[in-house]
Amino acid sequence: MTNPILDPTGGAPGPSPEDDVLADRPAALEGLRIGLLDNTKHNALLFLETVGELLRAEHGAASVGIVETKANFSVPVDGEIVGRYASASDVVVTGIGDCGSCSAAAVADGIAFERAGLPAAVVLTDAFEMTGRTMAGVQGVPGYEWITTEHPMASLTGDEVRERARRLLPEIVAAVTGGAGR
Repeated sequence: MTNPILDPTGGAPGPSPEDDVLADRPAALEGLRIGLLDNTKHNALLFLETVGELLRAEHGAASVGIVETKANFSVPVDGEIVGRYASASDVVVTGIGDCGSCSAAAVADGIAFERAGLPAAVVLTDAFEMTGRTMAGVQGVPGYEWITTEHPMASLTGDEVRERARRLLPEIVAAVTGGAGR
């Protein structure tokens, strides 16, 4: 009998890297319900709300059906939150990974949504690429992809946040629909 390898972060052992964790992607967002998960970082909610508005206006999303703010940016979402999103949303956008612990948690969140059948777009700043990659490995999905933007987000003005959302919109759409580059 072999002993299991334990995850030092306290999480349950995940699937092997070759398991297909990505949820099935819709061809387009028209008529779909968008879920937004705010991790409490400064400017994250404005960024996500702008993304939601753009997805409705430019891609025909039916609604932003659920918007939640995490109680703690550094802790991955639990099964109860994932279940609420799964019943109220067709795709999820989350972020902003703008620090080490929130970036790791954002990647874990994206993987949890994917495992529940929800395509997820996770946004991290470039300063925390290694943190995200490490968490993806811990979660058993070392090749997990997210959207990377310039660091920082927290110090941007409202207009700069809205411009950043507009600029990243094509990558967000591609992430949740499996479009170009995915």
